[in-house]
Amino acid sequence: MDFINLTKKEEGRYITRYDVEYRTADNNTKVYEMISRNKNISTFEQLHGNVADAVVIIAMNETGDKILINREFRLAPGEWVYNFPAGLIDPGEEPQTSARRELMEETGLELYEINDFINTSYSAVGFSNETNVCIVGKARGEFRPSTSAEEEIEAGWYTKSEVKELLKSNKFAARTQAFCYMWSRS
Repeated sequence: MDFINLTKKEEGRYITRYDVEYRTADNNTKVYEMISRNKNISTFEQLHGNVADAVVIIAMNETGDKILINREFRLAPGEWVYNFPAGLIDPGEEPQTSARRELMEETGLELYEINDFINTSYSAVGFSNETNVCIVGKARGEFRPSTSAEEEIEAGWYTKSEVKELLKSNKFAARTQAFCYMWSRS
């Protein structure tokens, strides 16, 4: 694959759409449509997600026998989906600070202990260069509605057996589904 050109197509409030023109191994020219959180990509090197755009919070309760999962209405698929709490990292903000802020905003819970940090990965590598990091820890407190009128979120604690049942008949974000599958069988 040889990069030819990158063209900004449309800039939105949160994402920008680009066309990436490239040449295939059999010398055909193709255009790949993608979206990014970065509004100013102009080179191939800038496609690489070197700095995390977002944070994902993987939280257990104080005793470690339940996992926190949000049930949230997502407009892209037009339905309720199970997902870990997550959100964008504000400019100049450390991921750990973002995780605490996002968890409080979405659920009302306090992320009081951070046990691990999972390095940068791509959120949806098939069509976006958005990256995230995962903060793993423990949370406590009382659930409260999201502080954003733009989000419909129902946060809940789930045991391993409850997660196994949810996985059988409910839609999940892929990263949440994969982690929950492994966690529920450990």
